[in-house]
Amino acid sequence: MRKRFALPLMTMGAITATMAVAAPAQAHGYVSGPPSRQALCAQGVVSDCGPIQFEPQSVEGPKGLKSCSGGLPEFAVLDDESRAWPAATVGRSVTFDWIKTAPHRTSSWEYFIGNELLATFDGGGVQPPSTLSHTVDLGDRVGQQKVLAVWNIADTPMAFYSCIDVNIDGGASPTPTGTASPTPTGTASPTATASPTGTASPTATASPTGTASPTGTASPTGTASPTATASPTGTASPTGTASPTATGTPAPGEGWAVGTSYRIGDEVTYDGVSYRARQAHTATPGWEPPRVPALWSAASPTATGTPAPGDGWAVGTSYRIGDEVTYDGVSYRARQAHTGTPGWEPPHVPALWIRI
Repeated sequence: MRKRFALPLMTMGAITATMAVAAPAQAHGYVSGPPSRQALCAQGVVSDCGPIQFEPQSVEGPKGLKSCSGGLPEFAVLDDESRAWPAATVGRSVTFDWIKTAPHRTSSWEYFIGNELLATFDGGGVQPPSTLSHTVDLGDRVGQQKVLAVWNIADTPMAFYSCIDVNIDGGASPTPTGTASPTPTGTASPTATASPTGTASPTATASPTGTASPTGTASPTGTASPTATASPTGTASPTGTASPTATGTPAPGEGWAVGTSYRIGDEVTYDGVSYRARQAHTATPGWEPPRVPALWSAASPTATGTPAPGDGWAVGTSYRIGDEVTYDGVSYRARQAHTGTPGWEPPHVPALWIRI
C-alpha cells in the first residue's frame, strides 16, 4: 500500500516543497505548468489560500462547471478575481502540463477561455499516465486571459478543474471575458429543487481528501436534485430510465435502498457506515452514499474516547491532535482533530496524519 503512494508524493515534491502534506487518498490531478491557481497556492507564490495549498489536486466537482473551485466552498479562493493572480507570459500556442496523483479512467480533457471551448483531447476511457501534456492554440487573443482546464472522468459524473492565468505575448490586458455561466453546456438541466452546500471537511480549516467534491451546478452534485429526467451529471438519462416511486420516510438507520425517497437529515447505513442525507432526493443506482457526497455525509459516530498510544487506526474513532496510531505496521501522529472515516486511512491522508 505504501509503495503505491510513494511515486505520486515524490512527483509532487518536485513541484513544491510546500506540498509535503498534500496528496490525500483520493487526490487526483491539476495543471502544474504554466502554474494553475492551486499550484501557485501550493508553491507559496500566493499566500493565504486556505486548505487548497495542501491539496491542489483535489478540485473535483460535477462535470460541466466553469468554476476554478469546482464549486467547493473550501476552495472558493480560486474563484476570487481580486487576488491579482500572477500570469505566466506565453505565446499563442501553450503546452499545459498535468500532474495526476491518482489514476482515473478519462473521457476527455477540455480547455476554455470564458464560454469558448478552445480544445478537446480524447481520453479513450483509459487511465492516463501520472504526467501528461497538451498543446493548445489560444487563437488571436492577446494580453491577460484565464484558461480553464477540465479533466473529465469516464466512469463517474465528476471532473477536475484548474484555472491558469496567462499573459499572451506579454500584451496589454484586454477587457475581461467575464465569468462563464455555470450551467453545463450541451447537457440537459435537471429540475432544480435543492442546492447542496459542499462536502464536509474533517475540520473547519482543511478538507483532507479529494473525496469531498460535489457542489456546483448539476444534480446530484450541483444545484439540482435528482429527477426522473436527469442523470447525476446533468445529462439526459438513458432511455427507459426513470426515478423510482417514492416509498415514504425510511426508519432511522435503515440500509440505503434504490427507490427510497430521502429527506434532509434522514440517516441510513451502507456497507456498515452511517450516512446523513444532505438534500432531499430519491435513491437511484450509482448514487450510493459513499459515491455522492453532495447527497450524503458520513454521520459522526459517538466518540470512543482518547485512543491508547499506538492503537490501530479504526473507523469511528475520534482522534485529537497528537494522537498516535499504527496502520499497516507503520506509526502515525494526528495532525488535526477528526473522526476516522473510510477513505481517511493514515497513509492516504497526509493532511490528517504524519508518519513518525
